[in-house]
Amino acid sequence: MRDMKASLIVTTFLAATALAVSSFAQTSPAPGGRVSNSGTVPVPANPAGATAPTGQPSAADMQKMMQQMMEMSKLNENHKLLSSGDGTWDYLVKMWMDGDTSKKPQESKGTATRKSIMDGRFVEMDVTGKMQVPGPDGKPKEMTFKGHGMEGYDNVKKKFVGTWIDNMGTSVMMSEGTYDPATKSFTYTAEMEPLPGMKTPVREVLKLTDNNHMDLEWYENQGGQEKKTMEINYTKKK
Repeated sequence: MRDMKASLIVTTFLAATALAVSSFAQTSPAPGGRVSNSGTVPVPANPAGATAPTGQPSAADMQKMMQQMMEMSKLNENHKLLSSGDGTWDYLVKMWMDGDTSKKPQESKGTATRKSIMDGRFVEMDVTGKMQVPGPDGKPKEMTFKGHGMEGYDNVKKKFVGTWIDNMGTSVMMSEGTYDPATKSFTYTAEMEPLPGMKTPVREVLKLTDNNHMDLEWYENQGGQEKKTMEINYTKKK
């Protein structure tokens, strides 16, 4: 949306090197949903004399912890918000490699398909599109982009969480985020490392315009300054 966590990420090359450039957020929820953090269940403390000689939890404490785990596994409004974005979306990507949005952006299009799994606890997303990347000779070359994201709401962390992989790298990008019902926006933070030692903090904001439209803005730190390098406009297919 990563989670809608709810996760699309588009990757591209910068200066003829692989520079991961973005995420479709792990996100794609339909607007109007409300988010509430599920209450945490306190971890039971071992009462005096209840600990087995080996130092392991007693049978009674094990039962309490199992009950707590079952409570933590329950679905809530956050999971419903993520699953509300299930379906197929067309998207238009605009990218500014150097973060100068006054310049004409590089554009590409594609399709993102989302579906809930694990009884609604998670949402998986598959992305396919066409994009321009520098070829061996430095000239633009069209390639097929494929990505796969997984989104969820972690009841323990009380955060939206997501992962992302694609056909332009071998790393797994992980992100965490929150949802603001007042602005109908998700804000995710993550870190990408397209090249050894090239760690870049990123932030993405996904605004749920209406039931059929979403707008994502992607920011990354370049030279110690946060710059907007990508914008994605989503339209849900009828």
